[in-house]
Amino acid sequence: MTDTRAVVQPIPEAAEAKVAWRRTWVEGRPALYGVAGDGLPVAFLHGWALGSRSYRRSIDRLVALGCRVYAPALPGFGGTPDLAGRNFSFAGYADWVDAFLEAVGVEEQVFLMGHSFGGGVAIKTAHRHPQRARTLVLINSVGGSTWQSGSRLRAISERPLWDWGLHFPSDIWPLPQATKVLPVILEDVLPNLVRNPRALWKVGQLARRADLTRELEELKSRGLPVVVLWGARDGVVPRSGFDAMCTALGSEGEVIEGSHSWMLADPDQFGEVMTNHVEVAKLARRLESESGRWSRNHPVFRWLRR
Repeated sequence: MTDTRAVVQPIPEAAEAKVAWRRTWVEGRPALYGVAGDGLPVAFLHGWALGSRSYRRSIDRLVALGCRVYAPALPGFGGTPDLAGRNFSFAGYADWVDAFLEAVGVEEQVFLMGHSFGGGVAIKTAHRHPQRARTLVLINSVGGSTWQSGSRLRAISERPLWDWGLHFPSDIWPLPQATKVLPVILEDVLPNLVRNPRALWKVGQLARRADLTRELEELKSRGLPVVVLWGARDGVVPRSGFDAMCTALGSEGEVIEGSHSWMLADPDQFGEVMTNHVEVAKLARRLESESGRWSRNHPVFRWLRR
């Protein structure tokens, strides 16, 4: 009988991964991306105003855990052209991610991860293209339905732009964290601001009003494993938004010590948090390869989702 217990090994030393920066064509237009490692295929979607280069140290940790990471520059960022106007939506981004994975030759289901705005894109991708995601991991993701104004819960669509933007500077401090996060963020933010300031504005407007709880409810009904992580000091994505996503999924989620940018400030912590989730996904992948493609309702997969 196959032993279904995931054996978690100590986290390997995370040497700097050899990320290859490449160009491909998605829907007839150029797209830039990084790829590194071997093993479990991971699609990593970056946050608003950033790009894959900001997450190099986090990618190192995933590679050390036995993953092959594909990290595209989403449309509007990192030199990848904007989505066409009629496609500018979370659905349009989801279709782009599906086409990107096809373009780079990823045929099996991926460990789909997204931070902040990238989390919203990941939700929509898993919902719209169910054949793509093996596991969905949301890190301080947009997509919750509410925000708190004083003692009152209000719809996320009512959150004013000034309140959303107000928390970005405070999210970087205190000073010890700022010295770790600022150089990483500015490496992507400044080029994106110079190259395509309009995209930053448009995507910011899309992100701050995102309510993807219905999509999460549907993913729950399909039985897709979903991990929701949130930084305890995050002011950009409010606690009420995190709670709304957890409610939609029927999950408690995981609260991490840190801010919206905790994975950039402390990639070692990110590696520790991700170890169990990656190992479970690798186990499911191995079982599928040994026993054929099982239904997600098989007892083994129900156990893995616990």
